[in-house]
Amino acid sequence: MKKGDKVRFLSEVGGGKVAGFQGKNIVLVEDEDGFEIPMPINEVVVVEQDEYSMGKMISAKMDAQQKAEEHANTELHQDSRSIKAILNDHDDVDMDVEEYDAADREITFVKPVEERTGGNKLSAYLAFVPINIKDVTNTRFETYMVNDSNYYLRYTYLVAEGNAWTLKAEGEIEPNTKLFIEEFGREALNEMEHIAIQMIAYKKDKPFLLKPATDVQFRLDPVKFYKLHLFEENDFFETPAYLFTIVENDEIARPLVIDSKRLKEQMYKDEKVVANTSKKKSKKDDGTLVIDLHADEVLETTAGMNSADILHYQMDIFKKTMEEYKKKKGQKIIFIHGKGEGVLRQTLIHELNYRYKSCTYQDASFQEYGYGATQVTIK
Repeated sequence: MKKGDKVRFLSEVGGGKVAGFQGKNIVLVEDEDGFEIPMPINEVVVVEQDEYSMGKMISAKMDAQQKAEEHANTELHQDSRSIKAILNDHDDVDMDVEEYDAADREITFVKPVEERTGGNKLSAYLAFVPINIKDVTNTRFETYMVNDSNYYLRYTYLVAEGNAWTLKAEGEIEPNTKLFIEEFGREALNEMEHIAIQMIAYKKDKPFLLKPATDVQFRLDPVKFYKLHLFEENDFFETPAYLFTIVENDEIARPLVIDSKRLKEQMYKDEKVVANTSKKKSKKDDGTLVIDLHADEVLETTAGMNSADILHYQMDIFKKTMEEYKKKKGQKIIFIHGKGEGVLRQTLIHELNYRYKSCTYQDASFQEYGYGATQVTIK
């Protein structure tokens, strides 16, 4: 099989002309529309050889051989030395001629990047995939970087011990692909509690919109890896996985540097407080309103916030809720605050005694909420 031969595919309809080779096992077949299709060489069969090229090659070889013989005869007639002396001249000639294989030629075919609709908004994830989901307490895990965008991503993956960081992996992820990073066991989880991902996004051989560099940090809880429900169905793996969002639709999930002005806007604008609390607000069948005030329920991230900032934010949600329902007599509201050190509960009780004296409160059902909830009744 050589360049120019006509071939057809064995396992599917179609064929074309051999345009070149990609390695030793792939042949590039040019179809009637001019597209080059890479196919395994054992999946095509020659149906018509390029006789013109073959004839031209044979003719060239015969001409070269004839010229070589004529040149040798001329030298032999003009050389006055003995036959033995002439033969001895060729004893040191290296007769090992390196064979030429067309498949060894440099590959020039590069498959173009396939872009998808909506992929120009940056989305990337760090994924932990259990190798044996049926034995989650003993299984090992695989780490992947997932690039769900039309951009190339240059990344670094780091872990910290105290203030000292260690580079675990770095490299480039092609658009709309996932990249295997490593396999690890449970014994390594304690060394992975603090993770950082840094990324820059770009495209090759074409103009693109500039994306800001990404620098995010995660806290990994080793205990969670023993819980089956941690691993969820997703669009990237055939098995359940634990996904950390790095950036989604151009929004960085866990920014390393917190914009204090933006944080204050989130804390004090009514519509944003309502938007946050609505996620954690639910009603029981008897009309009782349930508000979960846990920090990880009402805040996307606590990075850059101290305990006073978090408490202020939680109490702001409490006040907004009380103001919204203070005229609905008989309304019951359960605020879930957790046991902890009791600071949130003490502050909440103080507000009830000071601002909402007409309302009554008591510990909520222990069976449903344990020690960490207070039931308020609007009077």
